[in-house]
Amino acid sequence: MPQTAWIFSYKLKKNVSQEQFIERTQRLHDEVISKAKGFLSWEHYLQDTVWTDFVLWETEEDAKQAMTVGQGKEVTEQFYQCIQMSTCRTLVSKLVQKY
Repeated sequence: MPQTAWIFSYKLKKNVSQEQFIERTQRLHDEVISKAKGFLSWEHYLQDTVWTDFVLWETEEDAKQAMTVGQGKEVTEQFYQCIQMSTCRTLVSKLVQKY
């Protein structure tokens, strides 16, 4: 099965600093996401005030199963408290071709 990416774009809430957000993301990565089956990497990109994340998984099945690994965890809630959820867009896309 091909690698699959979670691709998220969003804006942070006005009262959240970049440093605070990175710290919370690091905790979510370390405690939850990186331990999920098939996790490969998580990258942040920033254009003006829009963040884009690329989270790569070994397979589409791994990516789909990982969507619920953080549910009910305080570290996950703290991460999402940083984001303006109305600005969040999500794609789950599998690799077709790499050049």
